[in-house]
Amino acid sequence: MATDTQAQLEAHALGLSESIVMGVAGTAPAFSIAATTATLIAAVGGLTPASLLYCGLIMFGVTFAYLHLNRINPHAGAAYAWVGAIFNRTLGFFAGWALLVASGVFMVSGTIPAATATLTLVAPSLAGQPAVVAFVAAAWLLVVSAIIIKGIKLTSYSQIAMTVAETAILIALMVLAVVKFGSHPAHALSWAWLSPAAFTPQLFATGALTALFFFWGWDVTVNLTEETRDASRAPGYGALWAMLIVLALFMGFSAVILLVLSDAEIEQSSTNVIFAVADKLLPRPWSYVAVVAVMLSTVGTLETSILQFTRTLYAKGRDGMLHTRYATLHQTWRTPWVATAVISGIGLVLLFGASFFPTINAIIKDSVNAIGFQVAFYYGLAGFACAWHYRREALRSVFNAVFLGLWPLGSALFLWGIAAYSVPTFDWTTNLVGLGGIAVGVAPLLLNRRLAVRGGRLARDR
Repeated sequence: MATDTQAQLEAHALGLSESIVMGVAGTAPAFSIAATTATLIAAVGGLTPASLLYCGLIMFGVTFAYLHLNRINPHAGAAYAWVGAIFNRTLGFFAGWALLVASGVFMVSGTIPAATATLTLVAPSLAGQPAVVAFVAAAWLLVVSAIIIKGIKLTSYSQIAMTVAETAILIALMVLAVVKFGSHPAHALSWAWLSPAAFTPQLFATGALTALFFFWGWDVTVNLTEETRDASRAPGYGALWAMLIVLALFMGFSAVILLVLSDAEIEQSSTNVIFAVADKLLPRPWSYVAVVAVMLSTVGTLETSILQFTRTLYAKGRDGMLHTRYATLHQTWRTPWVATAVISGIGLVLLFGASFFPTINAIIKDSVNAIGFQVAFYYGLAGFACAWHYRREALRSVFNAVFLGLWPLGSALFLWGIAAYSVPTFDWTTNLVGLGGIAVGVAPLLLNRRLAVRGGRLARDR
């Protein structure tokens, strides 16, 4: 295999439209709805669409932070690079490390729904057996990793096909649900449910971390900035358009779930809630189109998670914050194949461990909560970095004050507040993965510094 540590990522490979598709795929509409809507409805009930709306508005503050920070420094490391430059390299390291850990954990929560969807289609009797599910999940992980190593263009082509099909299925189900259940809904929807006054602070906080998980992943657009045309602008606008699209999909489909399913049906459906909706709208086997949507969505977001991991690890290796081996690119395909091999190996190990969990739902619940904490941490750091960097420009106009300062800062404060609020509510497994995953970053940080000092001494001795 031909490799090179000095080669560059394939510049100008992606355009704005591909960036938007990547952002939508990163948030994984069908997967996010299937994996977490039942949990969110259990927490806030009929206020689920409103919870998604307000958490989405909060997330827009982070999106604006990414858009503006990307303009000053288009960098594959994204938050890692910006936080390191604006505050200090240690904080930057942990911003990137939190993303690496979240992406690593997602190799379990992302591949398992793809595996269960696959088994539901070809061998339904095996879909509830963790060991079999883990084996099929590992196969998906290896296939997606191979596509990513082969090149960013092949990756983008596969992503476009999957995301367009997934989105079309979700929209078709929403339209059909309104036609069939609009006059006799399982839950009578009310515009009053969108009122902020409908929430108590505790009720909103209870659903917030779960709701925020819905929106994680749009920032893959800026991790691909060095491979995108108009690198200082297109990735940021791609993220913004992606957020608008997924917010509409999330709110629309959560309303459809309430429209079509009773409370008992929602609770029983768990992570198969989209299939439960489709089953009431379409006769079998046509209802299995929902399973296809979840499978495509899961594979798509698995792909974007690996992209985020590999580009961040590549950037850290290139900058000397981790070993330079991680910056090794394939000479022909110009992809960070070593970093891809690392995340594939981590995923396989975690999937082996997940195979011993008693149920699939237990795996998903713990991993989603842990990821939500880590995402809140590094998104929050990016929001703080934007507000601090643009603090003088924010004083020049009301527009600047809102979009460069107040909105990113408010979003960052909220994210960190929700993360702190949630820690006491987590079980020990979730805290171990969520908090411990970030804390363990101290070891590679100190080790790399020691190696850098030793390398400097050897250079001076020569």
